[in-house]
Amino acid sequence: MKYFEAVIILTAMAIVSFSMESCKKETNQAVADGISAKDTNQAGTGAISAKDTWTIIQDNILTPSCATSGCHASTNDANYVQHNLLLTSTNAYDNLINIISKNAAAKTAGLVRVKPGDYISSLLYQKIDCQATTQYGASMPLGGANLTLGQIEFIKQWIIKGAPKTGTVVDEAILVNKEVCQKVFVPMQAPAASEGFQLGINAFTVSPNTEREVFVNRTTPNTSTVYVNKIIMQGRPNSHHFVLYGFQSTTLLPPVNTLRDLYNADASVNITTFLQMQNHIFLGGGTDVNTTYTFPVGVALKVPPARALDLNAHYFNKQTTNITGENYINMYTVSQANVVKEAQSINFANYNFSIPANSRKTITSDYTFNKAVTVITLTSHFHKLGEKFQIKILGGTRNGEVVYENTDWEHPIVINLATPILLKAGEGLTSVVTYNNTTNKIVNFGLTSEDEMNIIFGYYY
Repeated sequence: MKYFEAVIILTAMAIVSFSMESCKKETNQAVADGISAKDTNQAGTGAISAKDTWTIIQDNILTPSCATSGCHASTNDANYVQHNLLLTSTNAYDNLINIISKNAAAKTAGLVRVKPGDYISSLLYQKIDCQATTQYGASMPLGGANLTLGQIEFIKQWIIKGAPKTGTVVDEAILVNKEVCQKVFVPMQAPAASEGFQLGINAFTVSPNTEREVFVNRTTPNTSTVYVNKIIMQGRPNSHHFVLYGFQSTTLLPPVNTLRDLYNADASVNITTFLQMQNHIFLGGGTDVNTTYTFPVGVALKVPPARALDLNAHYFNKQTTNITGENYINMYTVSQANVVKEAQSINFANYNFSIPANSRKTITSDYTFNKAVTVITLTSHFHKLGEKFQIKILGGTRNGEVVYENTDWEHPIVINLATPILLKAGEGLTSVVTYNNTTNKIVNFGLTSEDEMNIIFGYYY
């Protein structure tokens, strides 16, 4: 009996010893394959990495896709003045958590860059999910390939779990889903002839690792004067802005239905196109290429028959293959009987100023209305020496209040005022524009890329 007991005990010990050795070998092999010993206990079940979830987001998503040259890598990036957001490893977390964005639509909606526990109120999620609504501007990464569904879900779950900087809170197996987020572009339907009309920039190619800004002069199809009270704009992904312009002078129009580039193949400015831009007057649009703007009730924009309108689109392509640019605008009309106030364009310009060589100078200009008006839209125009463009209220109880500020001369902010500015006769607007003349010559107002401008655009009634 003792003999059999001894055999059983020895056999059991041998089995345990073999099993331990086998586990040791498997663990050693797993480590050699880049899997931690901690992870081998969950192998094949969707293992949670020992790495902090935030570190995975930074290293695997933000650094390669967002903190890239020209985007969110440096204060010298072309678009930094618009977003003021660096996403490099040293500052990304602090720049995201509960930070108010510069995006005007996001601020109005109460979004912050990342709101722990609430991905819907987190602008980061809204910008990376290509299927999300587009009222907060272009999807990210701008010009690059969309994130994968796994990456988007990983960030979503991290936000839901409180967006911690340390700790493993999301299953890394989510990242296995490599399907790239896709949003099929379907041109919006044109209004019925009785309701309005559609204009567009037909599909064009943006070459790899380039950006392209184009203009097309279109003629409106109306044979009699119409009144537009709603504008809907649409653009493909990677479109930085889409703007609609009228022309101040109808004797200096560019060719109709011809795609005109702002930059030549060598990246130099196309002077012909640049000069044509100086004849513009702002009519709508901005950096949010998919947007709807409705004038206040009873207010509409008068559009004469066969009016020339310049459509302007700007695309980025940081991918290795061609992408397509394409934009549309629907303009919806109302009966003249329903128009109480006609929307008028603001075009306040200072034509008489100079900036000394190698100096920074701030120029203040006052403009007044000769009647009571209601201002509903504001934007600005200056050239490459411009650092900051502010608009203040002139006169009345709000005298000196800053209502507009822009630091990007190429793509100025457009503000459709949720609370219109009421001004009495004799009151108006003040522009405060700071220039940094880094050249060795005096710079004056002018039409070329080497000159400067100082203009307030917008709408009032």
